Amino acid sequence: MANSAKLPKEWRILSRRLFVEPPESVAPQLLGKILAHQTESGWLAGRIVEVEAYLGPHMTHPPDPAAHSFRGITDRNRVMFGPAGHAYVYFIYGMHYCVNVTCEPEGRAGCILIRALEPLLGLSTMAAHRKLPAPVPHPRLTAGPGILCQALGLTRAAHNGLDLLDPASPLQLREDGFEAAPIEVTPRIGIRHAAHLPLRFALSNHSCVSHFKTKKTTV
Repeated sequence: MANSAKLPKEWRILSRRLFVEPPESVAPQLLGKILAHQTESGWLAGRIVEVEAYLGPHMTHPPDPAAHSFRGITDRNRVMFGPAGHAYVYFIYGMHYCVNVTCEPEGRAGCILIRALEPLLGLSTMAAHRKLPAPVPHPRLTAGPGILCQALGLTRAAHNGLDLLDPASPLQLREDGFEAAPIEVTPRIGIRHAAHLPLRFALSNHSCVSHFKTKKTTV
């Protein structure tokens, strides 16, 4: 389905300085920012409403066995050990892609999983990617890390390692001055290791946040 959407001029590319920090500090600052993907038919974009932080292997208090970098560099996770502000895309359960943002100085492998978006541009195209009839209620399009990648058309082969802060990149992170508050903080979800760590951040009561019952606090 055709999509002629262009990025609004007021959407500014994010500064790399934001990402050269620990993931638990960067993650809540990503809420309200915009993930945008340029496709052959136009731009698809959504506002980030839910994320999870994963700590690099240099961390010892506490270590993070849930992070893909926990056992060191591999061909799969190499981008995590590179510069901040790049996309780390992996394939899971033999059916879903998930997109992450690298952070920390090079070599430290901090990462942030984008768990949910509020669709902003290209909703009909997103619905087609999800094989759903348009119009589709927003939460069904992008409320989950696997389905948001499907909606935006993201894959490991095409997008892993892309610089999200390069205005020439087909996959970008931008901001428009949106105030992300209040924010809820909870343990991470859908994992077995270190699931108790309070490293999931979401816009409180937002309809596009993935729905899991978990203990939470609001900041």
